[in-house]
Amino acid sequence: MHNQDERTSGCRISDSWTYRGLKTVVLENELLRVSLIADKGADVFELSHKRTDTEFMWRTPWSVRNLGLWTPSTGDGDNTWHDTYIGGWQTIAPTGGPPQKYANADIGQHTEATLMPWDAVIVEDTPERVSAKFSVRTVRTPFWIEKVVTLEANSPVLTVTDTLTNEAEEEAEAQWGQHVALGDPFLTPNCRLDMAPGDFFVPEGATGEESTRLQDNQTGSWPNAVGKDGSKVDLSTFPPKSDRVQDFAVFKNQKEGWYAVTNPDRGVGIGITYPVETFRYLWYWQVFGGGMGYPWYGRTYNVGLEPFTSLPAGIPEPGSDQRTSMIFAPGETKSATVRAVVYESTTGVSHITQDGMVTTL
Repeated sequence: MHNQDERTSGCRISDSWTYRGLKTVVLENELLRVSLIADKGADVFELSHKRTDTEFMWRTPWSVRNLGLWTPSTGDGDNTWHDTYIGGWQTIAPTGGPPQKYANADIGQHTEATLMPWDAVIVEDTPERVSAKFSVRTVRTPFWIEKVVTLEANSPVLTVTDTLTNEAEEEAEAQWGQHVALGDPFLTPNCRLDMAPGDFFVPEGATGEESTRLQDNQTGSWPNAVGKDGSKVDLSTFPPKSDRVQDFAVFKNQKEGWYAVTNPDRGVGIGITYPVETFRYLWYWQVFGGGMGYPWYGRTYNVGLEPFTSLPAGIPEPGSDQRTSMIFAPGETKSATVRAVVYESTTGVSHITQDGMVTTL
């Protein structure tokens, strides 16, 4: 775009960038810089706080790859996702979790939209507000997906609105979520996790790993859990990488949708807000140096705190036979707005409103 307004102050936006050959859209204001890779799932791969030079989006060891210049060595649906996973924040839809059969189609891990190029268009470009819309039509599933990303002047809040439309002339199911991954160097054992009160469960054999810290097949309420050895575990804390543990848990029954991770040493944190009437579950993926073998090889220290409509692959809750997938009628459209807010604190957070107002401890 040769005639975009190239401001150097206030809100700014540009879709004239490429990163490793992939079309990239950059939004920024006085406080934040946000970059999305349109050609790879419209992934948010950069969300930086300027004053403290803090990057919140975790990157995998291999980071961004141009899929057009590389061929996976096998077609395994789980491996293909991980080979191309850059970290950061993905809109996951219309399937989430492990590979599955969807109306006779093979669907890999967290695909298919996350591996597709999305169209991108700037829809607002003023010093007070900038906004870009990303859109994609899936192939093996019948969905049209839009994502609108917005920043306002002097605001620490990034607003993301997803819209899913079932273009089929029959009912279609979806597992829809926000795959937000945080990791080192922002994430350290000194960090603190706060969230709205709720219940949780740890699925039996969730990680398939021996290096778990949480007891399988347990239920409880935030933040108190039981360790594999019967000890008490405070879920608001993060174990050191030297513990070599990996776990998966799911939170539910939150009356409000929010969580926050604070780094007291940097004096900064990030919160995510989400509508619990849509995103009923919060997946908590934890890799504290314990992911051995492919793809982590013990290298990573990261968590995923992921608001979702459903459990992985739409499976029922423990003790139930009712699938948790969201059902779309023919032609039905559903939207939901999620916000990321950056705040300064050394003590943690007691509350975040849905519009991103933070109350610190």
